[in-house]
Amino acid sequence: MEKTIAGKTITVNEEGYLTDFSQWNEQVGEALAAEAELVLTPRHWEVVKYLQTEQKNQVALSIRRVGKSGVVDIKEFYALFPMPH
Repeated sequence: MEKTIAGKTITVNEEGYLTDFSQWNEQVGEALAAEAELVLTPRHWEVVKYLQTEQKNQVALSIRRVGKSGVVDIKEFYALFPMPH
């Protein structure tokens, strides 16, 4: 399914998650975060960039692996990216 966000048409799944990473840019990220009532700070971007690098390197990510990354611990990760209500 498609939606327009930040002036760009992107492909998302039923849950609204981006399915084609090539469609992502920082403006799309900011707009998606705003939809989730989240304002991205420089700390958020540090974590996002780490996750993107791992994904591009085809590293299987889990919350445990993220927590042991040295980039962010699990408690801070959930504080930065709380689950939607």
